[in-house]
Amino acid sequence: MINGELRSKIDSVWNSFWSGGVANPLSVIEQITYLLFIKRLDDLHTNEENKASMLGRPMAKRIFPEGKDGLETPLFRDGGCAYELMRWSRFKNEQPERMFEIVDSHVFPFLRELSGDGTALSKHMGKARFGIPTPRLLATVVDALDGIPMEKKDTKGDLYEYMLAKIASAGQNGQFRTPRHLIELMVHMIAPKPGQSICDPAAGTAGFLVSSVEYLEQTYGEQIWRDADLRKHFETDAFTGFDFDETMLRIGAMNMLLHGVENPDIQYRDSLTEGAHDDEEFDIILANPPFAGSLDYDACSKDLQRIVKTKKTELLFLALFLSLMKTGGRAAVIVPDGVLFGSSKAHKSLRKMLVEDHKLDAIVNLPSGVFKPYAGVSTAILFFTKTDMGGTDYVWYYDLRADGKSLDDKRTDLLAEELLGPKPERALTTEEHEKNNLPDCLARWADRAGAERENPRTAQSFCVPKADIAAADYDLSFNRYREEEIEEVEYDPPERIIAELRALETDISKGLTELEEMLK
Repeated sequence: MINGELRSKIDSVWNSFWSGGVANPLSVIEQITYLLFIKRLDDLHTNEENKASMLGRPMAKRIFPEGKDGLETPLFRDGGCAYELMRWSRFKNEQPERMFEIVDSHVFPFLRELSGDGTALSKHMGKARFGIPTPRLLATVVDALDGIPMEKKDTKGDLYEYMLAKIASAGQNGQFRTPRHLIELMVHMIAPKPGQSICDPAAGTAGFLVSSVEYLEQTYGEQIWRDADLRKHFETDAFTGFDFDETMLRIGAMNMLLHGVENPDIQYRDSLTEGAHDDEEFDIILANPPFAGSLDYDACSKDLQRIVKTKKTELLFLALFLSLMKTGGRAAVIVPDGVLFGSSKAHKSLRKMLVEDHKLDAIVNLPSGVFKPYAGVSTAILFFTKTDMGGTDYVWYYDLRADGKSLDDKRTDLLAEELLGPKPERALTTEEHEKNNLPDCLARWADRAGAERENPRTAQSFCVPKADIAAADYDLSFNRYREEEIEEVEYDPPERIIAELRALETDISKGLTELEEMLK
């Protein structure tokens, strides 16, 4: 959580881009990503210099090589090493015009040559393009970013998440962002453990992976850092993300880096195409894949077609998740409601497969406004375990009616920030629960094999036995099993009603008699 002063600084940077002519929020954060990466390179180089000086030995790893690098331009004829001038700590002090030339003509070409150093972010810099139009705007942004404290990992991560949230608030490119509080709910429910591998095959800005990083550090941090094998796994093998948008890959890799994971496996890949996946297997799948798309059969992976014969991307992604999971692996994925009740052969066969061949654990029904203003489609979260031998006994259902925000296009917070999300700072009151169901959902999930089995189907959560689902032809929609609570109305006994009618009759008769007397 960042304070108001830092928010103001980021807002100032954002507004500078807009007033400087860069109106696409995705372009804004892409350019900020480049500058943050340049700044980080200089910080790493400075740390190596200090270490070498303290130990009295040459630098073990130079990011900026020695020498003039063969550049013969007027920029460098007045002295100084070309590579030295490309360091953030040097060019930030230059005049705007000179800074602009250094960054445009030399720093960005240098970035594009870094892809061979093996880190996740650098390998996606091959197509980096400088998109800041004026020296004045560059100087303004560099000065603002230089004044933001980036020493603490939590601060860096929160700052970047705040900038990513501005993509959504700007009303563009919302398809790249799943609401963070829903991501946190899914991660807390799936509860990853140290040593497990986590994958998002439609990673976007890496929100699911970042939330998994935070959960593991908060829950098992000391255990991970104390064990050398667990730490190595956490830093290099635990997190994998695929996307086929280069901008998203760069943003996702930077997001992971600023949350403390130096080298996640963030790859360029169209997950549904032929040959996209070989023998990869993961313990956990967390994803919000694209909805309502379709592929030609020729373009789609034949392996996925063998699981489910369809062109629909939401079904193909479910087939992909099953193929990527280890036996015993678990998944939490968002799907459109049509997946739960669609009547096509592909829909039914996939649902039957989840219930009969694997273990369908739970379905969380989401309110239709959670993805506004971009889409009003009704969605749900599926939780399932790959077994290849069945195992579904009961499916736990939860009706998530409120997520802490208004369900209109504005998506305004309904509670104070500390009371939002699945883990608020204190227990919510009944009135507050009506505005944020996430903590209740998480608490009831933990008891799904216990007291939840006894809930009536009129409750907010209940369990449905596998036999009932099979009898309904594997319809998984929430409304198929929910029962409306019949309100009991108390009626007066007949004797009392008769007595009241007779009393009324007497009063009317008496009134009529009095009226006749008056008229005489």
